[in-house]
Amino acid sequence: MSDASREFHKPIRRPAELFDRLFAAEDPAEVSRVAHSTAQALLSRVREDPTADVVDRLVQFTADHGIDDIAELWSRSPARSLPGALWRLYLLQLMIHDDPQTAALLYERGRVEMSTVDAVVAGAPAPAGPEELVQLIDTILRGLFEGDFAVALDRAAAFCRVQASGSTHLADDYESTESERASALTTRALRLSTYAEDLAASAVLWRRDALT
Repeated sequence: MSDASREFHKPIRRPAELFDRLFAAEDPAEVSRVAHSTAQALLSRVREDPTADVVDRLVQFTADHGIDDIAELWSRSPARSLPGALWRLYLLQLMIHDDPQTAALLYERGRVEMSTVDAVVAGAPAPAGPEELVQLIDTILRGLFEGDFAVALDRAAAFCRVQASGSTHLADDYESTESERASALTTRALRLSTYAEDLAASAVLWRRDALT
């Protein structure tokens, strides 16, 4: 699992031996094939018939089952691929659900500091509290399954940019008094910025019918 992914995931609840058995000795090409085929099959099936019950279960999947099942399928996929994009969206959702107060603090600071349209694209109210941010990330994830997939990715990328801006500015605030906290916020900002770039690039690929 990449360092970037580690920022946004809960500890895998299953025994470590299970994860090792699934992946350690397997052919990387086979792991990649399974990741891509499961992502494509899931998305195609749901988008062809996006019933409310199925979409609700997918949006609530990590709340009910944790992140470990998704990690086993998609966490080792390239960032700019279909399974890689789905993995990052679920990680973002988990980050917001786990600590909506911090997410709201970072988002609001970023919204105030930025001069771009990212906050508008992301779609949160102004100001956005913890509950609004939880609703926003769930809505974005829902859009992957029953809306315009590329638009959902663009909204997620914009969301990441706003959060990254908030993290950067808060890091500046703490630099002289709490250097460790400032460093952690700077690291989060970098990872969020990287996610934003990958999700935006995935949206472009999807529009070209080239996100596989």
